[in-house]
Amino acid sequence: MFPASPPPTSGVPGVDDRDAFIRRFRWPGMDIRQLARGRVEWDRLERVARILADRYDRETVRVEFLEADNWLSTPCVIDEEFFVKIVSRQNSVVHSVLTTGRNVGAFSSGTEGLFDRYDTPLGMVEHEYESTRRMREIGLNAPRPIEAFEANGLGVLVLEYLPNFETVEELDGECLRELAPELFGMLATLHDHGLAHGDVRAENVLRSDGELYFIDATLVREDRIAETSAYDLASAMAVLEPRIGARETVRAAAAAYDGDELLAAREFLDFVRFRPDHEFDTTQLRSEIEKVADLGRG
Repeated sequence: MFPASPPPTSGVPGVDDRDAFIRRFRWPGMDIRQLARGRVEWDRLERVARILADRYDRETVRVEFLEADNWLSTPCVIDEEFFVKIVSRQNSVVHSVLTTGRNVGAFSSGTEGLFDRYDTPLGMVEHEYESTRRMREIGLNAPRPIEAFEANGLGVLVLEYLPNFETVEELDGECLRELAPELFGMLATLHDHGLAHGDVRAENVLRSDGELYFIDATLVREDRIAETSAYDLASAMAVLEPRIGARETVRAAAAAYDGDELLAAREFLDFVRFRPDHEFDTTQLRSEIEKVADLGRG
């Protein structure tokens, strides 16, 4: 969240004047939620902009702060070319708190904690850089990672900007039916290479130029990849079930996963259901999974 009238930036080397900052945020007054989100002061943001201008040999840069209710970073676009995440110390603390809550939820599914936390803002951006690089390395679509570095105590991640994209949440049901097999196929490829996403939800699967992209993979424990893969699969089914129905969702998943893998994902459905960003029919999904698994055994 940013104030409607930030300090002017005119005359600051490497940054356009204040009109070049496209501000889409309102600042209704400080509250605990804004504090928790780790709001970054304007002067620190301007320093990051100057550093980016220097690193990419530009006299000025145009910065657009994106409208997002994001607790874990300040996202912006530089010159309509780079997508940048700026992570504060408070963002990393919030991530640690959320990670603890998710690990408690994992215990409800009968498994040990699945997720690791980051110790520093730099650790957060370095992990996302590396996870994005590894996804691209195995042939999956993800924005091209450019660099991750620390600036004035902030973690800064620079990725390729995808100018024309939609989240899965924004796609209609017919489109999702067509894309569902591709989504599960991408997820299976990730898992087949010993990797896991850890945060599969509608906002983290994008379509750009007709192709699906994964973004925002989180830090998972390397000794819990099998369980996290099952959690990923349960999360992906939870994303699609409200839009295309349980039967179509499980049918698409079964094209990439066998019955035992579907049953493993079933054990995480209740855990996924308690997340505020997933609303789906657990009973219907569970029933369809069991039907498909039974048919596979026949």
